[in-house]
Amino acid sequence: MTHGLTAGQRALLRANLLQQQRGLDVQLQIPLAGGGRVEHTHEMLTQDDDDAPQHLMDREIDMARTDRALHLLGAVSNALARIDEPSFGLCNECGEGISFDRLKLEPWALRCLACECQRENALGLARGASH
Repeated sequence: MTHGLTAGQRALLRANLLQQQRGLDVQLQIPLAGGGRVEHTHEMLTQDDDDAPQHLMDREIDMARTDRALHLLGAVSNALARIDEPSFGLCNECGEGISFDRLKLEPWALRCLACECQRENALGLARGASH
């Protein structure tokens, strides 16, 4: 049973996505300071300090946060590009409607909760088998 989103629901999701996008843009401007990831990494690596092990850990944490924010920004931008398509809000796996409650929390979601759980379980099993 597929369902479509109402114009009001799409408007609410669009506003949520735009707010997320603005927040991520601000979050990324701080570490990247207008430069790219390579420039940011170079700047961090060339900092002269006696506390090298701590800075190494700080750099790793900073880069992980930046990578996560960049990934999320891509997902948000993708969702904004698709929000007016009839298929927005439908699961990419089973084609069923993604619950509006889930979309309010993650408007960039591509799968319904059941399919996302199956995917995460499969990924967990695959990771476990490789170790």
